[in-house]
Amino acid sequence: MKQYEVIVFDVDDTLMDFDKSEQAAFGSVFGKYEMPDGLKQYRSSYRTISEGLWRDLENGNLGLNELGSERFRRLFLEHELDLDAVVFNQDYLGFLGEQRHLVPGAEKVIDALSHKRLAIITNGFEAVQTSRIRNSPFSNAFEQVIISEATGYRKPQKEIFEYAFLQLQVTDPSTVLMVGDSLTSDIQGGLNAGVDTCWFNPARKENPTPIEPTYEISRLEELLEIVI
Repeated sequence: MKQYEVIVFDVDDTLMDFDKSEQAAFGSVFGKYEMPDGLKQYRSSYRTISEGLWRDLENGNLGLNELGSERFRRLFLEHELDLDAVVFNQDYLGFLGEQRHLVPGAEKVIDALSHKRLAIITNGFEAVQTSRIRNSPFSNAFEQVIISEATGYRKPQKEIFEYAFLQLQVTDPSTVLMVGDSLTSDIQGGLNAGVDTCWFNPARKENPTPIEPTYEISRLEELLEIVI
C-alpha cells in the first residue's frame, strides 16, 4: 500500500458538520434580530442562494467578501426584508465561528493519525475557520492550516496547494493525499496539484462528473485502511 507523508483535509463536511453549524448560526443571527422563525422561514431560500454563489466562487466569478454580503442581499430582496446585508453577514459569521460540530469519526481519525503530518486546506473566511478549528478537539493536530481568504487563492486552484506545499516544505506531490467531500473543490483541486485524492462521500452519491478520485470512502474511519 502506498505510503503518504502528508495528509491534507478539507474542513466543512469532511471534519466538521457544516450543516449543523450553519443551522445553529442561522437561528442565532435571526434570533438577535428578533425574528425567531427566521431559520424555518428563510433557510431553504438562503441555501439555494448560497450554494450558487459558492459555485461562482469556485469558478472564479466572485470574491469571498462579495459572497458574504451578496447572499443576504439576495435573500432579503427575495423576501422583502428591510435589513442591512453587510451588517447581518458580519453578525452571522460571528455566530458561525462559535460552532464546532464534528462529522462522526473525525476526532477518532485525527487522533489515530497523530503520527502523520496533517494539514488543512479550506475555502472560507479566515476568522470563522480559525475560530472553529481552534475550538475543536483537534486544534493542535495540524502542522499547517491554509485558509483561502488568507492566501488569495481557493480550491480548486492549484496555487493554494502550491502555497501549502511551500509552507509544508513538500517537494514531491506524490507523497501527499487530499481528503475532502467536494468533487469540484477538493478532488479537482488535488488533481490540479498533482496529488492523490480521497473523496469522502457519506451519502454514497453518484459521481456525475469526469472527476476521478484515487479513493472513495463513505465513513471517515475507512481512511485509516488507506493510510495506515
